[in-house]
Amino acid sequence: MGRKTTPNDAIAITLVRSPIGTPRSHRVILRGLGLRRLYHTVIRPNTPQVRGLVHKLSYLLEVRDASKEAHEAT
Repeated sequence: MGRKTTPNDAIAITLVRSPIGTPRSHRVILRGLGLRRLYHTVIRPNTPQVRGLVHKLSYLLEVRDASKEAHEAT
């Protein structure tokens, strides 16, 4: 079916382009993800719902695997 996620799966989402001039619905999604300003990074669970939101705004965002970064830091 799809990729199974574990509770520790997380992604780091960074806003790298300005939402000025984008549709209002895209700005609402950014607020829902918790992104408020340029280069602001948030950690969100790697779920199909979050992945769908990120896919819709892929032209504004940069996404990294946060669970790997957390394991490398320890």
